[in-house]
Amino acid sequence: MRRPAGLILVCLGAFFLTLAPLVRFYVADQVVLAPLNRYQVTRLKAENATYFDAATLKTRKGVSLEATNTVRGDVRANGGDDRIAVWDSSTNIVDTANPDKPIQIQGYRMAFDRRTSVLVNCCGSNADGDTKVRMTGYGLLFPLANVQRRDYPFYDMTTRQSVPMRYQGEERVRGMRAYRFVQKVPNTKTATLDTKVPGRLLGLGSKSRDQKVDRYSEATITVWVDPRTGIPVKHRQTIHSTVRTPDGRGRMTVAKADLVTVEASQKALVAMADASALKIGAVRAYVPVGSAGLGLFLLLTGAITGLGGGRRRGEPAPRRSDGRFGDPSASAPPAQAR
Repeated sequence: MRRPAGLILVCLGAFFLTLAPLVRFYVADQVVLAPLNRYQVTRLKAENATYFDAATLKTRKGVSLEATNTVRGDVRANGGDDRIAVWDSSTNIVDTANPDKPIQIQGYRMAFDRRTSVLVNCCGSNADGDTKVRMTGYGLLFPLANVQRRDYPFYDMTTRQSVPMRYQGEERVRGMRAYRFVQKVPNTKTATLDTKVPGRLLGLGSKSRDQKVDRYSEATITVWVDPRTGIPVKHRQTIHSTVRTPDGRGRMTVAKADLVTVEASQKALVAMADASALKIGAVRAYVPVGSAGLGLFLLLTGAITGLGGGRRRGEPAPRRSDGRFGDPSASAPPAQAR
């Protein structure tokens, strides 16, 4: 029975050796994809912030702001092309002292390649309802499971331009090793306001008339990202928004804040990244390496079992020197007594 058992082990070994590259180079590409359906809520807070209260025409300083960002995946928006994921993102900023009255609401839709995370312009992608924007680079995610120590172009929704996200080193976020990237968005005109602003609020004197103004925004955005998955686990957004007269003589700060992801959201993002990293590691490393090791073990065991020495049951005994079969000692005549 040793030869059939050895053959079975050799066949099993060959199967697992074939399975290893199949999982690593084919199955992994089908599994390591951004999800079509994503629901995620992240909160950021800023202390000692400043913003212009349009209801009272007063600038409020030293306040606490909270930004709630919600991401939802729209599984049907890609028109059946499952290579593309479409996610909607909305951000609601409030004064924690008066949370029922939003200071700013921003929304956008991003479509991106599920394998590379690169943005594509389709499926109703827009920034605050403007569907004419052309998004380039990356948006909500870094390269999926392939984050390198280099700069990446990231699309900024506020100024609607692609700005480099520059690699700045490694840090720990809730025990996780993360890459830190910094994006410096230059001061950019973002809108021409339809309403006029009193000149006194723009520093033009109490007797100056109402002025037409343009809105400008600048920011420094720091992102800590899990290099195993491409999932950001912490954000810091230092924003400064102003309105200015066309000639630049009058200006006013309408928002100034340093928003940082709160601890609870950081923990949730790290947990999500760990779960994704486990799945990626399973198909890229654990299963292929384990399958290859098991295959080699079964091949060696099968070879040793099938080629092992020893007479098999049912085979005749070897021929003796006198031409007979069997053990000479078993058929030798008994010695005669003297």
